[in-house]
Amino acid sequence: MPDAVEVVGLGVSTLDLLMQVERFPEGEGVAKAHASVLQGGGPVATAMVTLARLGARTSMIDRVGDDWRGRLIVEEFLREGVGTGHLLVQNGASSSIASIMVRKDDGARHIVYAPGDVEELSPADLPEDAIASARILHLNGRHFEASLAAAALAKRKGVTVSFDGGAHRFRPELLPLIKLTDVCIVAREFAFSCTGKNSLADAAAALIELGPKIVAITAGAEGSWVFAGKESFYQPAFAVEHPVDTTGAGDAYHGAFLYGILRGYGLRRSAALATAVAARVVTALGGRGALPTSADLDQLLDALPAAADLDELL
Repeated sequence: MPDAVEVVGLGVSTLDLLMQVERFPEGEGVAKAHASVLQGGGPVATAMVTLARLGARTSMIDRVGDDWRGRLIVEEFLREGVGTGHLLVQNGASSSIASIMVRKDDGARHIVYAPGDVEELSPADLPEDAIASARILHLNGRHFEASLAAAALAKRKGVTVSFDGGAHRFRPELLPLIKLTDVCIVAREFAFSCTGKNSLADAAAALIELGPKIVAITAGAEGSWVFAGKESFYQPAFAVEHPVDTTGAGDAYHGAFLYGILRGYGLRRSAALATAVAARVVTALGGRGALPTSADLDQLLDALPAAADLDELL
């Protein structure tokens, strides 16, 4: 079907209140913010918004509360074109919210997070038809039992499974999920913690041995490294003259990388596109404030290194 969902995301959707401040507070006091924004967040959720902005058809699987935060989360998904047909609403429950202070001089962040009290999704809550008919299932291990069941279903149906491993988020129970993964994009700290290795090549080899066909290891302003079979290359980060906020840059990298895979760009061009999109994100407050749209895509792609230059990244 021409309007079938291409990428289904399974994770936790949050509402982010971001404030750009001169310095982080010490003790009591009152300070004026230089800028502020209220927008949706969450690693998988922002990856779905990134994909939708670029032109992919996406849908989010999650449960939110019926509070004002949940309503804003759903409304933003609808504005961004992310499908909400599999977003369950729990009566009387509160949705996740994060208060994020971003230091003006260097973009450093201090985050206070309230997870809300919505129930975890269970395998029985999964829209199996939607997962089975998608091209990619993207998750990060939230709603863990549901994630395991969704990944197993996707594998049986030939759907590509993508995993997001954020820094300081590794826990041993994620290993069975990683084994069901085809595309594994993780922060460097996650890769080292997961594998017990202290080199990128060794960590990537250990991750691939677990099951993924493609492994990308990200390190923010240091760039990323991509490994697939015998192929490996380094993708440098693109310089940003005045970075404002790194919130959501990694999530956008995931979304844009998956967009490249969907459109058959190849790994090198997909990684370059993902890096370009992440570089745009850090120029504004919040993870979605500067995301490019499909109208920007041709300009983004034209600005990427030519295919011959990409080969030199080996």
